[in-house]
Amino acid sequence: MLYAAAIFWLVVILLSASGVYVLWVGMVPSRIVNIVLLPGTLAAQLGHVLGLFVTGGTVEGTSLISDDGSAEPKQTVSPKSRIPFVGPLIVGVLPLVVCSAGIFLSVRLLGGPTVDDLISGDVVRALPLGVAAFWDLLRNQIDLMEQMLAVASRVGQADWRAWLFIYLAICLTVRMAPLPGNLRGALIAITALGVVTFLTGLVFEPTRSFVERGWGLLSLTATTLLLLLLLSALIRGGVTLMQVLIRRI
Repeated sequence: MLYAAAIFWLVVILLSASGVYVLWVGMVPSRIVNIVLLPGTLAAQLGHVLGLFVTGGTVEGTSLISDDGSAEPKQTVSPKSRIPFVGPLIVGVLPLVVCSAGIFLSVRLLGGPTVDDLISGDVVRALPLGVAAFWDLLRNQIDLMEQMLAVASRVGQADWRAWLFIYLAICLTVRMAPLPGNLRGALIAITALGVVTFLTGLVFEPTRSFVERGWGLLSLTATTLLLLLLLSALIRGGVTLMQVLIRRI
């Protein structure tokens, strides 16, 4: 059940990151959004290029910022790998892994009381297989988002490390969103990774403890993205509602 829950939350992370990015570029010029997210873009592109090198692929057309007005990053289209089936999965997963590593390093290097409060609390470790379990998951997630927002609202009293950590956490989590056209491949890669991890855990006992040790990082990432998604949706909905009301006055 732990591995299935991990896959579930990784899918939530991918979809939430994609949703946040879409909402942001719908409210703010995409060039500004992409420039602000540049640290996360660097990590994601590094993972993409590393995946191509590991699998024997060729890097073509990959860039941090495109030449057009959108400043969107570009990745190799239909990367060819010398490792059949497994190669594309590695290329699809490594950007997520590198962004996660960036968050982990940020926690280690910028850690402090405020950062510790932000990362306290874990998401549910079991799939919501019933109505009661589903509502328990929602209540747990709402509590985590409330706690994170409360801590973030007090960050003005903290030092610059807390501000820098929040900025990097936002950049790295939002950039976990696959680029257009890569979402399906990323979802398949995550599912395959979860299955491989589960099978490995059957014969290699420490695999489960490794997943459990990474649960705090997964919880931080999922909670950050869901909070950003909720706030972005509320802002986008409020702006749209005001525009409708103004046109009718």
